[in-house]
Amino acid sequence: MSSTLREQSQEVLQVDTKKYHIFSLPHAAQHLGNIDRLPKSLKVLLENLLRYQDGDSVTTEDIQALVDWQKDAHADREIAYRPARVLMQDFTGVPAVVDLAAMREAVNRLGGDVAKVNPLSPVDLVIDHSVTVDHFGNDDAFEENVRLEMERNHERYVFLRWGQKAFDKFRVVPPGTGICHQVNLEYLGKAIWHETVNGEEYAWPDTLVGTDSHTTMINALGVLGMGSRGESKPKPPCSVSLSQCLSRMWWVSNSPAKLAGGHYGNRPRVDRYPDAA
Repeated sequence: MSSTLREQSQEVLQVDTKKYHIFSLPHAAQHLGNIDRLPKSLKVLLENLLRYQDGDSVTTEDIQALVDWQKDAHADREIAYRPARVLMQDFTGVPAVVDLAAMREAVNRLGGDVAKVNPLSPVDLVIDHSVTVDHFGNDDAFEENVRLEMERNHERYVFLRWGQKAFDKFRVVPPGTGICHQVNLEYLGKAIWHETVNGEEYAWPDTLVGTDSHTTMINALGVLGMGSRGESKPKPPCSVSLSQCLSRMWWVSNSPAKLAGGHYGNRPRVDRYPDAA
C-alpha cells in the first residue's frame, strides 16, 4: 500500500465559483478497503489522519488501524488527533493563559522572539464561570449582576483581554454572553473550516476539544467535540495533537414505545457496536 494516502485521497470540490481541496473518504477507501461500517465519528477522525499524514506523527499504519477497527470494533493503537479548535472557559482557561505568558517571559529573558509563543490551535475562551446571582426578580437584575461580576473579577478580565491582544489564534468571549456550550452551539461552531494553504483553498470538518464534559453537546450539530479533563486541561492550546485511543463504541438509538401510564415516547436502546449496525 502506498505511503502517500494523503495525496491519493485529495479531491477538488467546486462550490459555485470557488474550488476547495478536500480529503475524500471514498478516494481513500480505494486504497484502504471498505469503510462503510465505520461510525461517523471515526470517519471524521479518518479524514483528520489523512489530512495530517506526515509519516511521523501520522503514519499509513495508523490510518489502516483506524479502518481495521471495523473488524471487532476495537484496536490496540493510539492515534494523533488534531482538533480544529479548542474551547475553554475562564475557570480552566486562565491557568493556560498564565502558562503562555510565563513562556513568553522565559523566552524574553533568553533573548528570543516572544511573538513566536502562541497557541498552536485556535482557542475560544468563554467567560462564564464567575457568575453570581445577587439580584433577581426585577428588570435590572441581569445588568446589576454583570456589573458586580466585572467589579469582582476586574484583574482577571483585564489579564484575559491582554491575552486576546497579545496572542494569535486566541479569542475571548466577554461575560454576560452566555454559558460556553450555548455560545459554542450558537456562535462558534462552524461545521466546515476553510483556509488558504500555499495558495490553495482547503476545507475540512469542524472538530474541537473542550475543557468541560458538556463539550459533547456540539455533536448534535454534526461537529465532533471531545472533553478534556484533569491535568490535561491547560495543555490543548499548547499541543499540536492529542493522543486518542481507538476504543470500543456503543450504539444508542431511540424508538417509539408505549410508556407507563399509557403515554407514548422514545425508549433508548444501547448495543455494542457493531452488533446493532
